[in-house]
Amino acid sequence: MSTVKINFVDALKTSIAWGLKNLPSIIGAVILWALTCWIPYLNIGTTIALITIPIEISKGKVISPTFIFDSKYRRYMGEFFLLNGLRFQGIAIGFAMFIIPGIVINLAWSLSNYLLIDKEKNPMDALAESNKATNGNKAAMFLSNLAIMIIIIIFVWIFGYLGVVGNILTFLLLIAVSPILFSLKAYFYKTLVLDAEVAVQE
Repeated sequence: MSTVKINFVDALKTSIAWGLKNLPSIIGAVILWALTCWIPYLNIGTTIALITIPIEISKGKVISPTFIFDSKYRRYMGEFFLLNGLRFQGIAIGFAMFIIPGIVINLAWSLSNYLLIDKEKNPMDALAESNKATNGNKAAMFLSNLAIMIIIIIFVWIFGYLGVVGNILTFLLLIAVSPILFSLKAYFYKTLVLDAEVAVQE
């Protein structure tokens, strides 16, 4: 993969635009997941689909809530569990080493699930390629996430002075934030993997 840099401002603008565009679809997907999460085996596929929503968003189209029922996600059950078992162990060890290494490892491996499903990489290759793709961009990725978190905290703090109306606004804000965070991950994946592949081919 070629060296691609995350643009902090573009990351925020794009994630907000994609998130708002897909807001109804993502809420619909979450509702469908909640209604079917008690069904054995089916719930594995829908959970994997929900976690990897950024793959669909990165294509630039409005997603369909029913995509979570696509049988292809269940085919990756074993690889998905293996990948995330390895990933969580590595992150846990990193956090045990005074937190910062855990944050860095989490960012380094943050694209691995998307590479597993979208590019059909095996778990070890997905982790390695995610680490390679995020190299030199972890600070921008961290700051982008931090900026959104700070904005949320500021609005929640302001809404806290508005009583019942503030509580309603906070609830609506939190609903709107999830699609934006999904879209931020989609922006990272598109920029660092999909766009990088196109750049290499050119």
